[in-house]
Amino acid sequence: MKKCALIGCLVGLVLAWGCAGTRPAPARAAAPTTQPVTVVPQADWSEAVLYFAITDRWADGDLANDANVDRSAKGAFHGGDLAGLRQHLDEIAGLGATAIWITPVVKNIDGFVTGAGFPDWAYHGYWADDFTRLDPRFGSEAELKTLVDECHRRGIKVLLDVVYNHAGYGSHYLKDPKTRAWLRSEDAGTCGQDDLTTCVAGLPDWKTEQPEVAEFLLQAQLGWAAGSGVDGFRLDTVKHVGHPFWDEHRRRTREQLGQGFFLLGEVWGGDAQVLDPWFSTDELDAGFDFGFQGNVLGFVQGRGRAVAFDRYLKSREKVRPGHLLVHFLSSHDVPGALYQLGGDTTLFRLATVLEFTSIGIPVIYYGEEVGRPGGEWPENRSDMPWGDRGILPGEGKPRDEALRADYKRLIAIRRAHPALSRGVHEKLVAEGDLLVFLQKDPSSDDAVVVAVNRGEKPVVARFPAPEGWGSGPVRDEWNGVAVPLTEGAVETTLNGKTAQIMVRAARH
Repeated sequence: MKKCALIGCLVGLVLAWGCAGTRPAPARAAAPTTQPVTVVPQADWSEAVLYFAITDRWADGDLANDANVDRSAKGAFHGGDLAGLRQHLDEIAGLGATAIWITPVVKNIDGFVTGAGFPDWAYHGYWADDFTRLDPRFGSEAELKTLVDECHRRGIKVLLDVVYNHAGYGSHYLKDPKTRAWLRSEDAGTCGQDDLTTCVAGLPDWKTEQPEVAEFLLQAQLGWAAGSGVDGFRLDTVKHVGHPFWDEHRRRTREQLGQGFFLLGEVWGGDAQVLDPWFSTDELDAGFDFGFQGNVLGFVQGRGRAVAFDRYLKSREKVRPGHLLVHFLSSHDVPGALYQLGGDTTLFRLATVLEFTSIGIPVIYYGEEVGRPGGEWPENRSDMPWGDRGILPGEGKPRDEALRADYKRLIAIRRAHPALSRGVHEKLVAEGDLLVFLQKDPSSDDAVVVAVNRGEKPVVARFPAPEGWGSGPVRDEWNGVAVPLTEGAVETTLNGKTAQIMVRAARH
């Protein structure tokens, strides 16, 4: 796509490629001929299992676009691209994930910054230099379109990460006389002190309150969605852009991209209460629950009482009806869960059981399912481990295939039981290191009991069988064994640092 010329600085400015719908469709890259791994598509977003991949760190599918690649440097580009994502989609589909979230694809700044103490490049996509071009280091528009088509062929939805709040360090928009007044910057001394006018991390801040700026950004980002066919956006730095912008953004996405176009917002520190100002005005469909990671890791490590953790799980139901919380154990902005657990995969498995038995949308951060430890930034953005498969940039990095198999099993259990995605939470037992809770979906009568023993010693869990279980039989789906049910009560022993996921089994 040719770089657009901006015509004037008026409310009615028009980009050279026009409104969504007038932009010419890109030529498509050749589609693969092999039969793909498919998943049963999610019925709606409440059933989603979301896989998040930093494109540059996933897989290098085209060595020809490897500009400024240095795989030995932690802050450099490592060569991952859209072609690599497409070529290895079966890795994601094979887990059972129903949606993927990919990092921004727009043209980013060419150079690096050194504030972190080392050369730090825009491999992550969040430092835009041109919102109207796709970064050639990630590939072409045709490859983006083909990636989305191949996801859809597998039954997988796609969320594209987009940034409305800021441009990249030293972006050309700061130098262009047509656009430099559209940004607050530290160099100009125009950054404010509040959420809406601050320059986050020193990045140039778009004056999204100005109609001509909002129009430019909306046409640019909605154009990418229209051209590629993505199913929604992951919205960066939401609280640093005003509500009037997000209200117009919602109206325009529905008008131009369809009523079902999904909006997932990052409001730092978000939970059901913090997110409600965006939910109450229907500006977002979902937002991140930033407290989930800390609460889960604290519980499995023995911090706090089981009853307090149970209250946290119950509090997540307070999200406004029709909106969703999205929860994660690891992300690109915080140290990974496995790292925080000191590499203890036994505790990490307990944490994943809790992630996949909690309401909302669980996120798998690329590689944690095969034991990528994460670490402090920037190690939390290390390469996807590919073992001996010969896939760059993570060739030779070890994989824990047994852990991946457990992820696959947990996702299958979750997808088979709607109570785990949207059920009502009820505490059954919270004593010492033992927590037992019921998730029940009133619309389907699906009922699942989850039991976690975070302690070292075996414990016996006794609780009344949920209504509808009758005389059984009961099966622990996580461990694949029968569980005794006698006279309306369940009694089961959990060894140290183990979990059970119990359901009423079908009679044969």
